[in-house]
Amino acid sequence: MTEEREMTALMTSVGAEVGQSPNVTTDIISDYGDNFNPSAEELFEAQMQYEQEMQAQAQAEREAEPGFMQTVSMPELYEMVYPGKPPIIDHFLYPGTYLFVGAPKVGKSFMMAQIAYHVSSGTPMWNYSVRKGTVLYLALEDDYRRLQERLYRMFGTETTPDLFFSVASKSLNEGLLDQLDTFMNEHQETSVVIIDTLQKVREAEGDTYSYARDYDIIAGLKAFADRTGICLILVHHTRKQKSDDNFDRISGTNGLLGAADGAFIMYKNKRSDGDATIEVSGRDQPDKKFMLTRNKETLCWELSGEKSPEYTEPPEPVLEAIGGFINADNPTWEGTATELIEKLELDIKPNALSLKLNVNAGKLYNLFFVQYSNSRSHKGRKITLRYDKDHPIIVEPESDTDQR
Repeated sequence: MTEEREMTALMTSVGAEVGQSPNVTTDIISDYGDNFNPSAEELFEAQMQYEQEMQAQAQAEREAEPGFMQTVSMPELYEMVYPGKPPIIDHFLYPGTYLFVGAPKVGKSFMMAQIAYHVSSGTPMWNYSVRKGTVLYLALEDDYRRLQERLYRMFGTETTPDLFFSVASKSLNEGLLDQLDTFMNEHQETSVVIIDTLQKVREAEGDTYSYARDYDIIAGLKAFADRTGICLILVHHTRKQKSDDNFDRISGTNGLLGAADGAFIMYKNKRSDGDATIEVSGRDQPDKKFMLTRNKETLCWELSGEKSPEYTEPPEPVLEAIGGFINADNPTWEGTATELIEKLELDIKPNALSLKLNVNAGKLYNLFFVQYSNSRSHKGRKITLRYDKDHPIIVEPESDTDQR
């Protein structure tokens, strides 16, 4: 689940004398003996290996200099390929680090239980598809008796073995991240971790607040979530002061939201209301507003409406063509950009196609579960497209789906 980036082209070396290729090749193949008769591909691989070693040596020398700063040029940036991060709950929950903020008793813990149950059981939430995964819920303001009563009222006897709870954990400076690492090593399919509440794991940090302290706390948690590729939800409280921007009501300094990937704000017009609103703002998802109604019997939140920005992302014909070409029935394809253009009858230049796929590799996977890679050989660049048959299980809602 760890998010990794893949370099699809060699970085330009600084200080490496890579122009000595004829002599270099001779030196390399002489190590194999007089009877060695390398193919063109083997010669190319040997040359590439030598150039990579020279570049690595030159890079190490540069990084050892006191004034070194790591930089990436725009062409190099466009050669990088980043994996996709499909939503966990379509249109609602994505990988990353999110604050979930609301006043006391507004219904946050019921919403956390609802998210945890639907993701771990793989059942659609509201009218949104869900990608099944293991969930760890740190209910640090509850005990197991209260959890049992709450879950039984919400979901009855329908249990799921992939939802785990704890009512006690270490704080951040006492080893919480080590505990989370241990859990995830034992449960490789974990996709969501909920900490309810943030204050419970930062208590040992003291009662004084500053932007730098708040930023560092979230930055450390975000580094963990980014490394493991999960969604980390941090339940937190709002302050009492009113504000024109609801996100300004997050208790603490702006350092909390500044370091997080986004936030959910849950509020009611009146404490006694059975209706609530959730506003979402994040880096990797559009701003949205969800209108909810409380089911009086189960106390689950039901979706009564949503509002989204009028802007919609334009379609990508290239990705749609590849998505229709690579699937479970035709799971792999390899070839050059020119060959792919001819195969799909696309109106685009080969170099432009390669760059478009580099930049949109994550979107290609999110939409169609097609993995893209780009490598060099002695014949030129080769594109590889592969359908991920082991992608997360997606359960889509049916017309009669339980809307709990």
